[in-house]
Amino acid sequence: MADGTRYGVSSAPSQLPIPGFDPPRKPKRNKYALACSFLASMTSILLGYDIGVMSGAIIYIRKTIHMTDVQKEVIMGILNLYSLLGSAAAGRTSDWIGRRYTIIFAGAIFFAGALLMGFATSYAFLMVGRFVAGIGVGYALMIAPVYTAEVAPASSRGFLTSFPEVFINFGILLGYVSNYAFSKLPTHLGWRFMLGIGAVPSVFIAIAVLAMPESPRWLVMQGRLGEARRVLDKTSDSTEESKLRLADIKEAAGIPEHCNDDIVAVPKQHHGEGVWRELLLRPTPAVRHILMCAVGIHFFQQASGIDSVVLYSPEIFKRAGITKDTEQLLATMAVGFTKTVFILVATFLLDKIGRRPLLLSSVAGMIVSLVGLGIGLTIVEHSDHKLVWAVALCISTVLSFVAFFSIGMGPITWVYSSEIFPLKLRAQGCSMGVAMNRVTSGVISMTFISLYDAISIGGAFFLYAGVAVLAWIFFYTFLPETQGKTLEEMETLFGTFYKWRSTLRALNEKKREADSQVQMGNTTKEQTQK
Repeated sequence: MADGTRYGVSSAPSQLPIPGFDPPRKPKRNKYALACSFLASMTSILLGYDIGVMSGAIIYIRKTIHMTDVQKEVIMGILNLYSLLGSAAAGRTSDWIGRRYTIIFAGAIFFAGALLMGFATSYAFLMVGRFVAGIGVGYALMIAPVYTAEVAPASSRGFLTSFPEVFINFGILLGYVSNYAFSKLPTHLGWRFMLGIGAVPSVFIAIAVLAMPESPRWLVMQGRLGEARRVLDKTSDSTEESKLRLADIKEAAGIPEHCNDDIVAVPKQHHGEGVWRELLLRPTPAVRHILMCAVGIHFFQQASGIDSVVLYSPEIFKRAGITKDTEQLLATMAVGFTKTVFILVATFLLDKIGRRPLLLSSVAGMIVSLVGLGIGLTIVEHSDHKLVWAVALCISTVLSFVAFFSIGMGPITWVYSSEIFPLKLRAQGCSMGVAMNRVTSGVISMTFISLYDAISIGGAFFLYAGVAVLAWIFFYTFLPETQGKTLEEMETLFGTFYKWRSTLRALNEKKREADSQVQMGNTTKEQTQK
C-alpha cells in the first residue's frame, strides 16, 4: 500500500519498474550523492587546517618574526576578513563557470597562499600569504555547502550538507597534529613546514573534484537539461524523485514544463541580474525571513566564541596553568579530536532528530560550558597556587564546549543556510551568510587578546555565554524546522517570522489532505479493476 500511496499519481505508465524503487529501501544512503558531497566538502579542509595550524604555529612564528600582541591577534584573525572577498565573488563565479570549477579555483588560490606563508620572511610577507589563502578559503566556504545541497536528495540532505563542517573539523585536527609533529624541528623551520604543508591537500582536492559531475541545478540554469537529468537520476533515491526534482528546478529557473529537450533556452535573469534587488531592496516577506535566519545563524555561530577557543586553545590552556609548549599542543590536539568525533555523530543525527532539537540542545550545552570555563579561568587567575581541580574544570569545559558546538551549532549553520534559499537566490544568499560568518569570526578572533586584557579571560567567556543565550532565544523564536522539506518548498514555510508554527501546521494539514485524496483515488482504481 505504501508503494501505491507514494507513486499512485504518476505510476500509470506501465514501463516504470516500481519494485526497483521500493520506498522501504529509501533510508539507504545514495552512494553516488555521498561520493559527490564527500569530494566537494573536502575543500573545507583548507579553512580547518589554517585555523588549527595557526593556533600552534604562532608560538614559533613569534620567536622568528617579532610582533606585538595586537599584531598577533590581527595575523590570526585577518584571514577571515580576507575570505570575505572570496565569498563575495564566489556566488557570481559559481553561476558563471559552474560549482565544480569554482571548487578547483578555490583550491588553486589556497595552494598559492599556503606556499607564500611557508616562505614568509617578515610580518608583511606573512600578511600577503594570509590574504591570498583567505580568498581561497572564502570561495571554498561558500561553494561546498551550495553544491552539496543541490546534489543531495531530500532524504539525506542534512547528512550530506553537514560534510563541509565535518571536513573543517578534520582540517583543524590535521592542523593541530601538524603543529605537534613539526614542533620538534628547529624553530625557524618548524612553523614554515606547518604552514607550507597546507598546500598539499589543495592539490589532491583539485584532482578529486574532476571526477565529480556538475550541479544539476546549475546545469538547468544553463539550459542543459539532458546532463541535469542524468545527474539527478544518479543522485536521487528513485526515478520518480529525479523527475520531481527536475520539475521543481525547471519551474524555479523559469523553464516551461513541456520543454524536455537536452538543450533549452533559459531566461537571462537567472545568471545574477536582479538577484541582489530581489534579495535586499525588494524582498518578499518570505525572502526577508529566510535572509534574517541565514544571516542570524551565521552571526551567532561565530559570536558565541568558537574561534576564540579553537584559535587560542594553547593560550587558554596556558592561562589555565599548563606551561610547556608541547603540553599545550597535546591538550589542543584533544580539542581537535573531540570536535571531529562529535561532528561525525551529528551527521547521523541531523536527518533523524531534525535541525531544531539538535540546534537548541547544542546551544544550551554551549552556554553551560562557557559559564563553567569562565568560572574555572577566573578561579585560576585569582589563585596564588596551582589548583588541579580548577585546571581540570577548564580543560573539561573547553572539551564540552567544542563537543556541544559540533553536535549542533557547527554543522546545522551550514545545512540550514544552504537549504532555505530559493534556487535563483541561493548562491548570492549563501554568500551573504558566509560573509557574516567571516566578519564575525574575524572580529572575534582579532579582538580576543584585547578583550581578555580589558575584562579578564574569565570575563571574556562570560560575555560569550551571554551571546549564546541570545542565540538560543533567536533560534527558538524564528527558525522553523526544515527536516524533510524539499528545497523548493522552503519559501512556503517562511514569511510569517515568529508565527511560523501556524504556517507549518497548515502546510502539514494540506499534505495530509493531499495524501488522503491520493489514497482514496488508488482504492477506487483498485476496486474498478476488480
